[in-house]
Amino acid sequence: MLLFRKIKHSLLMNLGLFLLKFVPGVSYMAFAGEGSSRSLGQHIAMRGLKKPLVVTDKPLLALGVVDKALEGLREAGVEPVIYDGVLPDPTYSVVFEGKAEYQRQACDGLIAIGGGSSIDAAKVIGLALSVSEHPRKFVGFGLVKEPIPPLYAMPTTAGTGSEATMGAVISDDKTHEKGVISGAPLQAIAVALDPLLMTGLPPHITAATGMDALTHAVEAYISSWDRGDAYDKAAQATRLIFANIESACRDGSNVQVRDAMAQAAYLAGQAINQVNVGNVHAIAHQLGARFGVPHGQANAMVMPHVLEFSKARAGDRLAALGREVGCDSVESFIAAIRQLNQTLDLPSTVKGLSESDYNAIIDGAIKEADTYAVRHMMSRNDVRQVLKQLH
Repeated sequence: MLLFRKIKHSLLMNLGLFLLKFVPGVSYMAFAGEGSSRSLGQHIAMRGLKKPLVVTDKPLLALGVVDKALEGLREAGVEPVIYDGVLPDPTYSVVFEGKAEYQRQACDGLIAIGGGSSIDAAKVIGLALSVSEHPRKFVGFGLVKEPIPPLYAMPTTAGTGSEATMGAVISDDKTHEKGVISGAPLQAIAVALDPLLMTGLPPHITAATGMDALTHAVEAYISSWDRGDAYDKAAQATRLIFANIESACRDGSNVQVRDAMAQAAYLAGQAINQVNVGNVHAIAHQLGARFGVPHGQANAMVMPHVLEFSKARAGDRLAALGREVGCDSVESFIAAIRQLNQTLDLPSTVKGLSESDYNAIIDGAIKEADTYAVRHMMSRNDVRQVLKQLH
């Protein structure tokens, strides 16, 4: 069974890499540094938007973060419509609520303000506005072809990298199964990496989102696809995260450190935009869907275990990445990641996980992982051994 999967995987990955040669590259525009959200707002106004829909969540609105992010837009005379119905791990019902508000208010563009949930929701709202089919029909890679309304992003966390990618993660309302929808039209036209929007982020969210970004960097660096500058971007992101994540958690008001983490998340997002993610995400998505584990936390707890069994096939890549942060071996690099999890006080176990859950998680993880350009294809026992470490 595993041999058949390996043969099929090799054929699919080679075909995918070949076809990607004919896909136009994406462009990136980022306003960075203190006050960059004001600059982006002014840019959006100059692009002619009159009534954009802001996709965000109630806590950010209540904290005044949304108002701060929109200062430049309002100074330019644009008064946006606020949709604050986004919840963690947004579902299709959130998408259709946002779509209805967009149509009711006759909006002309989208601005996502928040973490990955808000940015992903905005992307899928844009898709829902541009096609007649249900968005779930576009779950998969590169299936979105139709243009969506103009989309801009102002991330308030440094982690998911969704502001840099052409993908969105969306959950089914009933099963909570996560699906990835992607395509070049979902790429944000421009983003603001404004550390002032992140200074109030609590330590536990800073830690989880930062480790999410690190997972993106590590998985991009050990991908079997060598595309564009993904490896370089992943290495840069890894260095920035190791140098700054602890400080960001200790002193969230440190703008310089927040700026470095925002840059790291954006770089890691660009890296996975070229080569995608891997086995860590394949398992972490199942834990999020079944047990509500926040995505960054799930990645953080799964990553060291996955890297252990990946050493045989990805050891050279892991060792090279480890040297970027002063580690002299694969083992010391994995140990450094474990230590980061402990220092940041991130959970290492999943509440409620039992052996009766294993088969369903294994099925979902392998099904997803087989779509990624991984060097080590997971066996059912690989996933089982990881799950045993999580409870």
